Amino acid sequence: MTTAASHADACDDPKSVYLAACPCRDMLDLLANKWSALALGALEDGPQRFGALRTRLQGVSPKVLTQTLRRLEEHGLVHREIYAEVPLRVEYSLTPLGADACAPLAHLRTWVERNIDRFPQAV
Repeated sequence: MTTAASHADACDDPKSVYLAACPCRDMLDLLANKWSALALGALEDGPQRFGALRTRLQGVSPKVLTQTLRRLEEHGLVHREIYAEVPLRVEYSLTPLGADACAPLAHLRTWVERNIDRFPQAV
């Protein structure tokens, strides 16, 4: 099957990312987001608190990290655990779905790191 043919067949599937109304697009948008991909990768090391994630994800603002973690939680990729302690402690961890998403994202991060010098005007 050619690439064009496989894309045409995929457009007949109601779960095709090539269809405007496909709910897969929302997930693709979420997972393709830089901060989402990096947050999921950071959580592969185990549960982490907000401050530890913010330190690991250099350059992310608290507002953007909060929004990212909320979206990941809403879509079932991240679990937020609140511990009734003083002071209050909150930890984020991967759900089984989030752990599944990490494998392809890890491949993409590795590919980018290995090939960054091949891109014109790479920063």
